[in-house]
Formats: sequence, C-alpha cells, structure tokens
Amino acid sequence: MSSLSLQQAYQHCQQIVHNHYENFPVASWFLARNIRQPISVIYAFARHADDLADEGNLTDNKRLEALEQYQQNFEEAVTTKQSNNPVLYALADVIQKHQLPVSLFLDLLTAFKMDTRIKRYNTFKDVMHYCHYSANPVGRLLLHLHKQTSEKNLVNSDAICSALQLINFYQDIEQDYTENNRIYLPLDEMQQFHVSETDIANKTSSRALRELMLYQVQRAKQLILSGSELGQQLKGLFGLEIRLITQGGLCIANKLENISNVFERPRLTKTDKFAMLWHALLKTGNK
Repeated sequence: MSSLSLQQAYQHCQQIVHNHYENFPVASWFLARNIRQPISVIYAFARHADDLADEGNLTDNKRLEALEQYQQNFEEAVTTKQSNNPVLYALADVIQKHQLPVSLFLDLLTAFKMDTRIKRYNTFKDVMHYCHYSANPVGRLLLHLHKQTSEKNLVNSDAICSALQLINFYQDIEQDYTENNRIYLPLDEMQQFHVSETDIANKTSSRALRELMLYQVQRAKQLILSGSELGQQLKGLFGLEIRLITQGGLCIANKLENISNVFERPRLTKTDKFAMLWHALLKTGNK
C-alpha cells in the first residue's frame, strides 16, 4: 500500500515537469486538462529513467542494474496498482484509466538500457533503431491518449518523433560526448565526410564536420516534414499541439543549418515561439 495519495502522486509528477526546461512543449497548456495530467506522468516516468541512465557517477553496470530495478518496480506497480514511488503510482493509474499499452513503456526503458551499453552507432539504420525505442513510443502514447491510433497516424508520428530525437542529438553533440561518452552520429558517415572522433573530442568545428552535420540536419528535416501531415489531420487542440511540436523541431533544425559552430546549442527565442504558434495556427507545413 502506498503511503501517498493518488493526488499527491500526480502533483509530484507535475512538479517534475515544471522543474525541467525543454525546447519542445511538454504537457502544453494548449491541451485539455484531462490530457495534460497523464502526459506529465509519462514525462516524469521517462525523466526519472533518463536520470538513472545519465546522472551521477555510477558505472554503466550500476546504471543498468538501477534501470532493471526500475522496470521491475514499474511492472509490479502496473500489476498491483500500488507503489511507494509516486511516479509509478500515478503511472499505473494512467495506464489503467487510458488503456495504454505497457509495451510502449518497456520500449522506453529498453532505450535507456541501451544507453548504458551502446556508445557508438555504425550506421544511420542503427541510430534509427535506437529512435524506435527512445522516441517513437512517446508519440504513440499521445495518440493512444487521444484515441487516434490509425496506422497512418502511427507512421507519421514515428517520423516526427524520430526526427525530433535526431535533432536533439545534433544540438547536444558536445554534451553527449563529454558527459556520457556517446556519439549518435553514424560512424560510416563520419568516415565518409572525413570526420574523426578527435574532432568531437577537441570541439573542432571544421568544415568537414559542418558538412557532415548539415547532411544530418537536412535529412532530419525531411523526416519531420514527411510526418507533418499528422498535425494537419488531427483536429482541435491536439492537432495544434502536434503542429507546434513539429514547428519547434523545424525551428531548431533551421538554426542548426545556419550555425557556424556545431558545438553551440541553439535556443528558441520569444520570436521563434511566436512564429511557431503563428504557423501552427495557420496549419503551415514548414517555414
């Protein structure tokens, strides 16, 4: 039996959302209140798993053990509908109320466990395989929350989510390498563009590295645009939210395309956010 009330568990998750800055909207106020709450819980679940995979000074083996324990606690919470962990307590309630697939949460945990074992990716296909677990479940959960899980919607959602994950990699090259010894750029394409790991270690924003990153970013933009129909098809506030998220990804990608130092992390300005909202309201596919 949990020592917390369900209301306290939900409030705990909401506080986690408020305490973390994200370039892309999380539990946006444009969404209906009954949807914002479960999204906040899902975010809190993923945020904690991400912290287990990245934060602190634990070895990778210890991180993997912690994630395995987190998964066990999650599965127990889903079964018993109880947990002393407020995030898992709230999440078990969300899964039951909204009939969400447990497999999607297990996919997210798979991605975090991959981060403890895999530090380099040989091909773009390998990177996309990681995105299948790390990013796509989030979009699919949103569609399940809104009961909009047609096959076409799922495919478009996967394209948007994978693209957003890639764009996030491209704005965090230095952080991923220095803090976690990870490189999400395909090794075969690094070789093709004559970019070495030393360039990343030394933060050398060479012409070769800029050309490699331009290639990566332009491909991510095409991917997000290939799924942008999703925001046009979905109605109401949910459609607006998806268009805002899509515009946010495109805005960051545009900044990455024009940046001279690939190790500089772009930020969305108030002007950017206004433009995102404007295009989202007009149902503009790109900008």
